[in-house]
Amino acid sequence: MAVTIKDVARAAGVSPSTVCRALSTPELVRAETRERVQRSAAELDYSPNRAARGLITGRTGNLGLIVPDLGNPFFPGVVKGIQARAREADYAVFLADTDEDPAAEAQLVRTLAKQVDGIVLCSPRMSEQELRGVAALTPVVLLNRRVGRLPAITFDNVDGMRQAVTHLTALGHRRIAYVAGPRASWSNRERVRGLRLAIAAAGAELIEVGPVQPQFDGGVAAADQVLAAGVTAVIAYNDVIALGLLSRLNVRGIAVPAAISVLGFDDIALSAMVHPSLTTVGLPMKSCGRAGVDLLLGLLQDPDRFGSTRRELGTQLMVRGSTGPAPSA
Repeated sequence: MAVTIKDVARAAGVSPSTVCRALSTPELVRAETRERVQRSAAELDYSPNRAARGLITGRTGNLGLIVPDLGNPFFPGVVKGIQARAREADYAVFLADTDEDPAAEAQLVRTLAKQVDGIVLCSPRMSEQELRGVAALTPVVLLNRRVGRLPAITFDNVDGMRQAVTHLTALGHRRIAYVAGPRASWSNRERVRGLRLAIAAAGAELIEVGPVQPQFDGGVAAADQVLAAGVTAVIAYNDVIALGLLSRLNVRGIAVPAAISVLGFDDIALSAMVHPSLTTVGLPMKSCGRAGVDLLLGLLQDPDRFGSTRRELGTQLMVRGSTGPAPSA
């Protein structure tokens, strides 16, 4: 027979309404009473009914998560971080993939807003105006995108590019190509900004190629342009493009890193599995997901008291086999 809230109340010596408060809004219950209720619930192996709890708290116990492309190896790491943190907070996650379609993204937000307490938008493709519009429907946190004062978790792309350029110039590279991602991408704009600053500070020369689609085929298509530019190193917008570059260079018989160095961005799992293994700027993807949920839960609890709604996570250069001294060094 299933354990009910009345069983927990009887064991803890409190009323059923106190049990509800202790389990759904524990900050409203005295510490001694809260601990007694939680201990009794654990001993009886009681699990609150989400629907019933929602009637009391006005919350669904669900969070929405929208990503542009689950086929991109960058996003599963973020999703894992979000799901782990949500599970710790006793929230379920509704996951949706927009297939890189901004219109589908906007429609999904409108649909999910009726079923969840808040939504995490990972690298959203909507315009700034559209994002401000959907943020009026439900609490929203952006990951890997910054729009005005909307709550956001981002990466320090500028410093990541500084690390990449410092590494390559230390190896003697003075003519460096960049294969750009989508022109509308916030991350691409930030990476280009950081790259131009770092190249100027190093006194090197930058050749910009693209933009290309942030996929393997985009890297394959850009490789011949990179070679024609006469550079000794190339930085890709992301690791998937970098893997496409490596594939095409291999087909053409171009030795990496002896003839040209290749550097990616993201540090997806595949970057360490290819040969040569890919030097890349690592992003803390799981930490980003967890931070996004923390921010959203904090805003749900107290929008006025939660503090800063923007956080920038650091990056780390992962030096592997795809970069080496410039051929002329």
